[in-house]
Amino acid sequence: MKELEQVEESIRNACAKSGRDRSEVRIVAVTKTHGPEVVAEACAAGLMLIGENKVQEAMWKKPQCASCLSWHLIGHLQTNKVRHALATFDYFHSIDSAKLLDKIETVSEELGLRPRVLLEVNVSGEKSKSGMKPEEVPFVLEHAMMECPRIEVQGFMTMAPFSTDPESSRPYFRRLKELQIQMRKVSGLYLPELSMGMSGDYQVAVEEGATFVRLGTVLFGARPKVRRQVASDDLGLEVCKYVD
Repeated sequence: MKELEQVEESIRNACAKSGRDRSEVRIVAVTKTHGPEVVAEACAAGLMLIGENKVQEAMWKKPQCASCLSWHLIGHLQTNKVRHALATFDYFHSIDSAKLLDKIETVSEELGLRPRVLLEVNVSGEKSKSGMKPEEVPFVLEHAMMECPRIEVQGFMTMAPFSTDPESSRPYFRRLKELQIQMRKVSGLYLPELSMGMSGDYQVAVEEGATFVRLGTVLFGARPKVRRQVASDDLGLEVCKYVD
């Protein structure tokens, strides 16, 4: 993949600029609306972390893909889809409330799972974005520690406001890094992960401490214009399929 070579060079340069080691940064290949063949392409190129926005789409896609992949939910998770999500994904980037943590804890106990999650923080304050306010993080993190023993909180996730200028994202990524440092001191947890940066601003995110970058367009091009074909699975959940 020529695109991956270019991304890798950009990440290496950003790591060198900020004094980081390249091994500290992992690419989550975002394949939403692309078919299983694109996941296979990513896998063949060595991209083993697959990001999806929707539970239904991943439920349809995952059985058609290599079993060695790690599936990351990067979109909003509704409480009524937690059971299906836990059966599908290995990692959750977008946990945004104590209520959602409680639901994940209950179902995880039933299924014998220990999910790894990131708390999504709306650093920018945009009403169009999900995620908790920065001032809510101490309460939610304490709740996870005291009430959700099966859940492993690994760190934080954020999305910067859309802009054609990558530099405009820097203050938001820097704020999340500062929050990580603060919460380490408050909680005593290591909280090693920061999921921040997408195709338009991932270099800046790496410079500011990202450990996960969520990349779709820069790797696979524009998302295909497709019709959605919806079918119900045997559990009554709608499963999204995409056809030409």
